[in-house]
Amino acid sequence: MAKLRLTVAAGDYDIIRPLKEGLVEAAGLELIFLTDMGPRERHWRIARKTEFDVCEENVGAYFIARDQNHPITAIPVFLHRRFRHGFVFINTAAGIKSPKDLIGREIGGTNFMPAGNIWMRGILEERYGVPHRTITWVTDRSEDIAFDAPSDLRIEMKKSAKSLNDMLADGDIPAMISPTIPRPFALGDKRIARLFPDYKQVEIDYYRETGIFPIMHVTTIRQEIVDKYPWVTTNLVKAFEASKQMAYQRVKNPRMVPLAWVRTAVEEQQEILGSDPWQYGLTDANRKNLETIQRYVHQQGMVSKLRPLEELFDDTDLGDSVGLEEV
Repeated sequence: MAKLRLTVAAGDYDIIRPLKEGLVEAAGLELIFLTDMGPRERHWRIARKTEFDVCEENVGAYFIARDQNHPITAIPVFLHRRFRHGFVFINTAAGIKSPKDLIGREIGGTNFMPAGNIWMRGILEERYGVPHRTITWVTDRSEDIAFDAPSDLRIEMKKSAKSLNDMLADGDIPAMISPTIPRPFALGDKRIARLFPDYKQVEIDYYRETGIFPIMHVTTIRQEIVDKYPWVTTNLVKAFEASKQMAYQRVKNPRMVPLAWVRTAVEEQQEILGSDPWQYGLTDANRKNLETIQRYVHQQGMVSKLRPLEELFDDTDLGDSVGLEEV
């Protein structure tokens, strides 16, 4: 019997390379990996045209897509997570000494919808008393998915010909939440600093208090595939899990990673985040994670209502039938 051929658009992560390179197989499936595009292009193409059979997608954009009845669903495979306290940047002459100094100011960001921006707006509001609707959000591109913003939500497209990075360095905007490190900062420009200078410790404390290692992206699949081949989603989850476990074993070998203290980093991560930081499935920890960002997406005016996770993710729970030693 011929295998079902599916395109898979995703980042070129170590946790999927065994699957991409054929060291792990998904039963009944031939997977064509498309890993040559950046997240911006991938998210735009899935949101606007549903181009791929399986796609890594911004978790916030996915909730918005489902709110607008896009014909996709998700499997509980989370290929990208990242703590985001270290991605809030300020102009050092703007007089910002604490998060509450952001109230009433302008904050730059590529657009309103990136998962990292959603997380940090929610965290700043919930944990630091910075209401997101007291901020003017300055963007430099349209949203991947258009949404009707509440009347009191202030989102403005930048008018300057400068990049947001240069606007921040020059003091045209006092702060920015960025998905990446601003180039001037990376080059040592002292006009830019982090809002949380000790961001790693802040992120560790956040995890220890909440149990949340923020999910940035979910893995989506065309609804028509799920309807026609309901076995596909579970087989995909099993294959992604096997690939991730193989990647975990690889990174433990100090000969494989060109970092002098890679073993120290692995041990530190395990001590803080446990043995499986990129945990898949609708576990208790992942439910809290997803429910938190869904709440933020709703609070920030991008979806009309909160939905049970069972409506948003296909049921791929294997119960006790498969243990990690078998995959």
